[in-house]
Amino acid sequence: MDVEELGFSVSPSPIILRFTLVVLLLLVGFTAVEGDSRVVGPLQPIVAAPGDDVILPCHVEPPETVVGMTVEWSRPDRQPDPRDRLSRVEYVHLYRDTREVPDMKISSYVGRTELFTEGLRHGNISLKITNVTLADKGRFRCFIPKLNGQIQSSVVQLVVERKSATTETPLQPRSHRTPDPTNEADGKGGLSSQNILTVVVCVVLMILVVVVGVIVYLPQKCQKQKLILVPTV
Repeated sequence: MDVEELGFSVSPSPIILRFTLVVLLLLVGFTAVEGDSRVVGPLQPIVAAPGDDVILPCHVEPPETVVGMTVEWSRPDRQPDPRDRLSRVEYVHLYRDTREVPDMKISSYVGRTELFTEGLRHGNISLKITNVTLADKGRFRCFIPKLNGQIQSSVVQLVVERKSATTETPLQPRSHRTPDPTNEADGKGGLSSQNILTVVVCVVLMILVVVVGVIVYLPQKCQKQKLILVPTV
């Protein structure tokens, strides 16, 4: 009996090859997204009283220098006057070309805002506002237009209360970090987005190992069966 008559070839099916290719592309995509920078602000409102100095926390995660980038702090609820065609968007604070640009600043914030110069080297774009007033109550938006990431802005809510004794104390720029949603989830015992991604990647890798093992093991097993069936002379 001819050995070739008993043998059969085992090769990866087109479906398996396509599945493997798709999984590899997804893994590359997940890795790219995970590596992108993002702007992170506080999860809870910042509370201050009239006359206080307050810091609106905001930073880039993972830390990177933003000295050469444009950093915009604005009031998202404030719109240009529709009756004035020459009106332009005004900023609470505008940092461009390594310096503050006061020409496009809301008049009520002139001389009252500043960024941490040293902190910019580590991604800290927190804004300090001095002599807080009731008019400062509301939403503030920190935005980096040219940041290489999926999330380029964050909104900070400032609550101004007359009888509030809670104020935001200045922090050192290097050690300053605002709460991260992923850390918040971990503290509550839930799975963060990074943990979920890790689980997904592990499961996919296990599936790939099983598929590759089957593809490699079956031909070897078939070859052994063919050798056993070879008639002895």
